[in-house]
Amino acid sequence: MTHAHVSYGIQAAYGLQVHPATVAAWELGEAFPTETELIALAGALWCSPGDLLGSPSTLREHRVAQGLAPIDVAMRISMDPQEYERMEQSGKWTGNDAQAAHLADVLRLPLRALFEVTGRDAALAELLRSAVDTRWQAYVKKVGKLVPLPKPQLEGALKSLYGDYQVRMAATLTRGAVADNAAAQAREFLDGIVQHFWDRVEGASR
Repeated sequence: MTHAHVSYGIQAAYGLQVHPATVAAWELGEAFPTETELIALAGALWCSPGDLLGSPSTLREHRVAQGLAPIDVAMRISMDPQEYERMEQSGKWTGNDAQAAHLADVLRLPLRALFEVTGRDAALAELLRSAVDTRWQAYVKKVGKLVPLPKPQLEGALKSLYGDYQVRMAATLTRGAVADNAAAQAREFLDGIVQHFWDRVEGASR
């Protein structure tokens, strides 16, 4: 399909006038369609909005990927539609635990994605940093309260994180450039500890 074909398909099916040059700009990543345009584009290409989004990262992107309007999600999770839209715009989750659980069902969110869009990553990061810096065993229950996963899976992830971090910290006891490099690696590890955690959790479940 040429850009003109896509442009014509969008107008014919959805009544939206989109110039072929605009379609080309979307394809090159030089411009981005609005939500309405994205849905029309997906229709013209015979795919879902989610296929065009790649890996959604924001609450809005996850909603659009499922082809749902804001009011649809708000009603299904028992939230005021205006509050939900404000939440999407601000990127800050203001719902309660029950609404978060409904959100995961409605948007088909994996546990990692649910933590990202509801802002629980900060609390998880704090626990994980403490776990790898002290005794990881003492944090299994605390992390388990936040992350509903089987205890053996949590223990495996925390033990692995602890081991990797302590290896880096042990290297800082040397001298010179080696110690400096090890310290930088340890800081980088802590900065991305939530990502490391989910990678280990998901790797163990495969």
